[in-house]
Amino acid sequence: MADTDAPLLIKRYASRRLYNTETSDYVTLDDIATFIREGRDVQIIDLKSGDDLTRQYLLQIIADHESQGENVLPINVLTDLVRSYTTEVQSVVPQFLAQSFEMLREGQSKMMENLANPMAAMPGYEAMKAQQQAFLKAMTGGWSGGGSPEPETDEPGKAEDLDDIKKQLAELQEKLSKMSQ
Repeated sequence: MADTDAPLLIKRYASRRLYNTETSDYVTLDDIATFIREGRDVQIIDLKSGDDLTRQYLLQIIADHESQGENVLPINVLTDLVRSYTTEVQSVVPQFLAQSFEMLREGQSKMMENLANPMAAMPGYEAMKAQQQAFLKAMTGGWSGGGSPEPETDEPGKAEDLDDIKKQLAELQEKLSKMSQ
């Protein structure tokens, strides 16, 4: 099994064919794009000269996707990129782009976490969850025939919340008994 932390080494032969050194077979640009989408880093080197061609091939993959109508980069962004090569801003652009994509990755990661539990992002969710758990504990404690359960908490205020819930429950039970008479 290959070490997935190390970049996948692709060698370009003089014939311009790309050779995957892990699987010992030839690959296409689409194959390389798939490796990258799956989270794998790649390094493409020229077999004869030893030059690193990774940037050139990654730009080619982007250009191919853009020309096929899979537009990710708006025209104004492409224009600004071209302009950045001829201005003093050139030194800031790579750092800005790297930080922007890092923020995007972090945002996607947080979004995926929130998709697993969309309520978790709601303000007050943890307090509401604690109240529901306390209420259920109070309710099930009464059904099991045992006395009222002791609050198991080190947090100040949580025991008072449980007492409030018990009081409200008792008031509701009293109202229900009056209505049934």
